[in-house]
Amino acid sequence: QVQLVESGGGLVQAGGSLRLSCAASERTFSSYAMGWFRQAPGKEREFVASINFIGDSTYYADSVKGRFTISRDNAKNTVYLQMNSLKPEDTAIYYCAARLSGYGSTWDRAYKYWGQGTQVTVSS
Repeated sequence: QVQLVESGGGLVQAGGSLRLSCAASERTFSSYAMGWFRQAPGKEREFVASINFIGDSTYYADSVKGRFTISRDNAKNTVYLQMNSLKPEDTAIYYCAARLSGYGSTWDRAYKYWGQGTQVTVSS
């Protein structure tokens, strides 16, 4: 059982930055591909970014490409999401997820473990 705990959310003005962190309990964290998803009020959960098990392959949703960066530190069992140039439409609860596979997926059902989420609110 992998436990994931997100942190780093908050309230920020449009154009600002936040860095989300997701700490994993699993010693074999480096065996898992990781993903970030988000869900805005009244909307379905959507893919944001993913990173492979060793951190040298990433993939982004078109809506965040060029603004967000996913990274991981396997020594610290942590995955990050650096969010720059934030827009009001980025407002959502952000979730990290773990997939026992070398590579990530844009499909949320491909991930077995999920964190509790962290709220990101971008004011205009």
